[in-house]
Amino acid sequence: MSDPHPDVVVIGSGPNGLAAAVTAARVGLRVVVYEAQPTLGGGARTADLGLADGIVHDLCSAVHPLAVASPFFSAFDLPSRGVDLLLPEASYAHPLEDEPSAVAWHSLDRTAAELGVDGSRWRDLFLPLLEAPEAVVALGLGSKRSVPREVLKARGAAAAARFVGSVAKVARAGGAGLFSKARARALLGGVAAHSPGRLGTLSSAGVGLMLAMTGHRDGWPIPRGGSQTIVDALVADIEAHGGSFVTGAHISDSSQLPPARAYLCDTTAEAAAGIFAEHLPGSVTRSLRSLGHHSGVAKVDLVLSGPVPWRDPNVGLAGTVHLGGTWSEIAASQHAVSQGVMPPLPLVLASDPTVADPSRETSGLRPLWTYAHVPLGCSVDVTEHVVRQIERFAPGFRDVVVASRCVPASRMSEHNANYVGGDIAAGSVNAYRLVARPRPAWDPYSFGLVRTVDGTTARVALCSAAAVPGPGVHGICGYEAMRTVLRKTFGINEPVSLSPRSGG
Repeated sequence: MSDPHPDVVVIGSGPNGLAAAVTAARVGLRVVVYEAQPTLGGGARTADLGLADGIVHDLCSAVHPLAVASPFFSAFDLPSRGVDLLLPEASYAHPLEDEPSAVAWHSLDRTAAELGVDGSRWRDLFLPLLEAPEAVVALGLGSKRSVPREVLKARGAAAAARFVGSVAKVARAGGAGLFSKARARALLGGVAAHSPGRLGTLSSAGVGLMLAMTGHRDGWPIPRGGSQTIVDALVADIEAHGGSFVTGAHISDSSQLPPARAYLCDTTAEAAAGIFAEHLPGSVTRSLRSLGHHSGVAKVDLVLSGPVPWRDPNVGLAGTVHLGGTWSEIAASQHAVSQGVMPPLPLVLASDPTVADPSRETSGLRPLWTYAHVPLGCSVDVTEHVVRQIERFAPGFRDVVVASRCVPASRMSEHNANYVGGDIAAGSVNAYRLVARPRPAWDPYSFGLVRTVDGTTARVALCSAAAVPGPGVHGICGYEAMRTVLRKTFGINEPVSLSPRSGG
């Protein structure tokens, strides 16, 4: 009689949990994924919010700079699995009130040319990185505990050294120290502010430079039909290799889980500590709970009767728009949020997927995806804040708004338990916490062995954005956590093929 118990249990079905499950299923292990919500996908789900017939919205992630650049997704090969990654003409744009907008085109030369006197400095910042982009991504998405093989190559070493130097320079000098005009400063400030917290830090500089580089390399794609298509491709591969799913299952204690040889948590660090509290050493539990949270976002979904009437038409060619004004305005807003103060004009990120995907428009209506940076746990309905920020750069915007819905930061965890207080990064993000994530340990994933209910031992690991390399739809946390478990628990050291042309 065959053993009915799974080899691996994954708690949470966000992109990282699914990446872990894909990796385990592909080596023949029995995998079960538990998800608290009725649908799979975590922050990469797409749903009908009931705002207008036929209009669907992405619940969190909508634009995917790392869907091509991530080593996991590159190997998984989303396009070969039917995921159509559409590229808007411009990766991102940053409108300003008193001068032309700044636009990050795919072409580095075109971007630099339009930045005028700062163009050569923009080119000098990114051209060396684009000579070996794989090394930059490997460094940014690596474990911070070893030197990636891409960096050991001649061009890779040079690009990595330039990246590290540029991160330090941006953190030290800021936009004003690098560029002489507002447009280039704002363009860099908007992308750097994808990292939670203040501008002018090593973490914001590193995140900003890597994302900006991908905008000039692969672009920032939008999946046709929404982010759910990425989730569906992962789910299909897991099922094709024998994996299964249990939805509507909120796991708060390990006694709710079947016996297994490994448990991987696509959860916050403190949730993982709570689930396995009776089995983990007190020092591990305390360190997991110390990761904490820093700031939040509030989500505003809108339905429009037409395109956003941007004052500068070029802004309408970008898949992502950063709305925060000048570098100084962004810095002030981010600083207020870090101090727990709601700014009158918070930084807003907006995306109209119809710019790249006309199929998202139905009966003349289209979705607009936005979120605003707000203090952790903020309960304010920021709809008016978002509309006012967009109106600054798109006069008449209110006239095209048909419907809207706000999810305040305080309620973001209702549709994804990892978003505590609106923290979509699943834990504090700073230079220290991008290395010591979730705790200061050589192995950033495994918590060691625990004794299960049937008296056997099992390994517990964290595979969410609360582990290295941190937030982003890249799957690396799940993939690397599962690789660690495969080595330590199952004795599997061989590379895992993720290609759809190898067994699936």
